[in-house]
Amino acid sequence: MNLYQSKNSNILSALKEKPFKLEKEIQNIFETNLQDIMGLQLVKSEFSIKNKRIDTLAFDKESQAFIIIEYKRDKNYSVVDQGLTYLNLMLQNKAEFILTYNETIKDTLLHSKNIDWSQSRVALVSPSFTENQISAADFKDFGIELWEIKQYENNIISINSIKKSSSAQSIKPLLQNSEKLKEIKENILVYTEEFHLKRYPEEIRELYEIYKNAIVNLYDGIEIISKKLYIAFKKDRNIADIVTLKKGIKIFINLKKGQLDDPKGLMKDVSETGHWGNGDYEITVTDTENLEYIMSLIKQAIK
Repeated sequence: MNLYQSKNSNILSALKEKPFKLEKEIQNIFETNLQDIMGLQLVKSEFSIKNKRIDTLAFDKESQAFIIIEYKRDKNYSVVDQGLTYLNLMLQNKAEFILTYNETIKDTLLHSKNIDWSQSRVALVSPSFTENQISAADFKDFGIELWEIKQYENNIISINSIKKSSSAQSIKPLLQNSEKLKEIKENILVYTEEFHLKRYPEEIRELYEIYKNAIVNLYDGIEIISKKLYIAFKKDRNIADIVTLKKGIKIFINLKKGQLDDPKGLMKDVSETGHWGNGDYEITVTDTENLEYIMSLIKQAIK
């Protein structure tokens, strides 16, 4: 991706890339801005366990899962080996990860029963990845994320999450005969839209597709991210969630009570009741009668 600076008379001047001198520079950028970049809580920098050093230990409050982040300035490493090593390390030392969180983050105490270990993942951050590395990480149920970061003149930083392809296959057949990686094979799950839809009849799948397409067409760059309990729609942050049901779909809008302008009063206030999605507003739909109106409500959550 080329970046340009606009000058007089619409003339563009290409910004020159400034390579990072140290991996620590990349680490400092991510750790300082972890919530904005990845939506994660920083737990500890330079976390050592079992003779391994983890660059950054983070926690995803939405998924209730630990995230290991590693930074690489060069291209000479194996994405698969790195990812599997750290995932295995986490699953075999759960107590140490919880203890580290509780000793570092004083406002909340974590218990093992509240952690979704199936959502554990590793993020590898580098100025660039080779085609082979991207291909090696392209498994739909492989808890490895690739993030590309580049630095340019004029203090410009670009950060890009490399998405898995729509044709990504399962990694589990490759782990089938590995006793060493048994924990990963049995415990790590990467949820997909199909996971949420496969149990339901065709009419529910079609209803979901209609609302899904309407949401992503509200604004350029809306991402679809499947979680354990719902399918999230994000634009920089979460804007809406969908939960699939036997006779319809449930939609949540990620706004706090009092922030939504809903003249028709269709949305239910769930601010004081337990619910799976984010936000304080919920509606269950079985048809497309109020599709456009509901989209006008979701649009309010895009900032």
